[in-house]
Amino acid sequence: MEELSEGVSNLGVYSETHKKNRIQVSNTKKPLFFYVNLAKRYMEQHEEVELSALGMAIATVVTVAEILKNNGFAIEKKILTSTVDMRDEVRGCLIQKAKVEITLGKSEQFEELMAAAVEEQIVTPEVEEQS
Repeated sequence: MEELSEGVSNLGVYSETHKKNRIQVSNTKKPLFFYVNLAKRYMEQHEEVELSALGMAIATVVTVAEILKNNGFAIEKKILTSTVDMRDEVRGCLIQKAKVEITLGKSEQFEELMAAAVEEQIVTPEVEEQS
């Protein structure tokens, strides 16, 4: 237990997990657009969102950030890369994993794009019903 506490303190994870605008992205648990839509909601509430990923999930977090940027919802504010020490569950030894944190802020047209998306959701079901 002491080793675990020491590892958590060294990583600075304890204080970071309490950020209200952080999304920890996984490449296996949720679909890509779950994270895209969640990031939009976080930006509505907090003005910016921090996307964080370890190891193989880094590609997913970069893709989410690029979708938001390319569709005009977000601007890139900061990118941090680092490595974290983790214990390999199979072999029991310490391994290093790559970590990335991408901070995105609202673009100038964010509110306009979100309003258009809501309006589109309202109009779309009516069109489908008429078909």
